[in-house]
Amino acid sequence: MSAASSDRSNIRHVVFFSSKRDEDIERIVDGLSMLKAIPSVRHFEVSRNLNQDGISNEVDVVVYAEFDDEAALSAYRAHPIYEECIKIVRPLRDVRMAADF
Repeated sequence: MSAASSDRSNIRHVVFFSSKRDEDIERIVDGLSMLKAIPSVRHFEVSRNLNQDGISNEVDVVVYAEFDDEAALSAYRAHPIYEECIKIVRPLRDVRMAADF
């Protein structure tokens, strides 16, 4: 096992969002917070980005979630709450970058 790998068996899902308008950031956080109610989520966090390093401030909101396996992640993405969240958040956000590992 390399130094960069982990013995964790779950899938970690990280998504970064930027808002089109500063005044919509809390609405994005509220909309994304709905996702924690999806049953296949093991752990879920959503927060405003607290990083103010002066170099890169493009990220306004961060989502971090954990899933037991790929089936749980797929169930999350297929859930009606996920679709409802997209309808709320997509018109408010600019950039969305996601990674699963």
